[in-house]
Amino acid sequence: MPTLGAIADDFTGATDLATMLVARGHRTVVAVGPDACSDGRGEAAVRDADAVVVALKSRTAPVEEAVGTSLAALRALRASGCERFYFKYCSTFDSTPRGNIGPVADALLAELGEHRTVVVPSFPATGRTVRDGLLFVHGESLEDSPMRHHPLTPMRDSHLGRLLTPQTGHPVRLVGLDTVREGSDALRTALDAPELAEALVVVDAVSDDDLVTVSAATAHLTLVTGAAGLALGLTGPHTEAARATPASRPGDPGVVLSGSASSATRAQVAHARAHLPHRKLDLNALRVDFTGTVAGLVAFARRAWDDDPAKPPLIYAVDDLGDLEQEAPHQATPASELVELALATCATDLVAAGARRLLVAGGETSGAVVTALGIRTLAIGTPIAPGVTWARAEGRAQGRDHAVDLALKSGNFGDTAIFTEAWSALA
Repeated sequence: MPTLGAIADDFTGATDLATMLVARGHRTVVAVGPDACSDGRGEAAVRDADAVVVALKSRTAPVEEAVGTSLAALRALRASGCERFYFKYCSTFDSTPRGNIGPVADALLAELGEHRTVVVPSFPATGRTVRDGLLFVHGESLEDSPMRHHPLTPMRDSHLGRLLTPQTGHPVRLVGLDTVREGSDALRTALDAPELAEALVVVDAVSDDDLVTVSAATAHLTLVTGAAGLALGLTGPHTEAARATPASRPGDPGVVLSGSASSATRAQVAHARAHLPHRKLDLNALRVDFTGTVAGLVAFARRAWDDDPAKPPLIYAVDDLGDLEQEAPHQATPASELVELALATCATDLVAAGARRLLVAGGETSGAVVTALGIRTLAIGTPIAPGVTWARAEGRAQGRDHAVDLALKSGNFGDTAIFTEAWSALA
């Protein structure tokens, strides 16, 4: 029975955290939505786990919806036996001025009858660090990083206190790196100080050792919040990682579906275009004839499999920020929604046509693909890069049960060659 329950605000974040927990000795299952904790196959997988991560698509949802689904996830986790909880959000603190990080943290605390928690977005393995309450991305302040151009959650302030204060009813406080470096006992004493009794406490961390210290110092808190890096100190009951076996075999068809506009993913797309067969989404064509355009993309992928099975085709949405500046016709489907729908439809049609390996880039795109494929649980398999892993995904789409190997990549994660090199981890 699981004792640790996590709520992730997007699907890539869920697999990111689950990968960390598996590596630290937790048998971990990702449940797609709260209901997956209690239905048929999902309930059995949850019952056998040490930790459960509920994957939501709440990062950019309206505040009320994000709070409601997060509370439903918390209640499902408590019903499954979990006693300690982890609210996982992106290490770049993706949110709007209204939320959703602050409102969800407030709601979870209220539901648990607690009054304070920590805020720890640091993840040094992916270049995210916090010092003096300021968030840095590969050494650049958040406001100077490519995240300032994010189409859904542009991040134009590096100060976590200023970002969080408008979102929460709790005071926001900071515990600095000097206190963290004094060790877990000193840090726990600082966190337990009366003046922090009802606060959201931003904690500095710039190294993996810092995160291990923070994790040890917060072991008594019912709820922690942060990126996946905070799991570095959450040692599980098993000495070895229990990884799922692949659903596919070498030579099975694969595809890359990229909806992300991040600078990291654009560089990955540029690299892959030199090595893989590729096709870019034509938004105008999708608006004129969605079904026919998607059918053309599926036919392209199938031809690519026939030509060279060792080179998975790439279907992508963005290779230049100018792609995001194209104005949609009046009352037309927004570009972001059209991209998600097109790539999700490609995914279901390609799985029906024999695809058994899918690498998906972008949090919103990943959520759309997982939902379209009817996936209920993800069993964590072989890691690809920090924050990115293969997972055995079982679901039902177009009237058929299926099992596929699925990698959900946050737009900002992975090295330049990930689209061409990820497949070797399944060999």
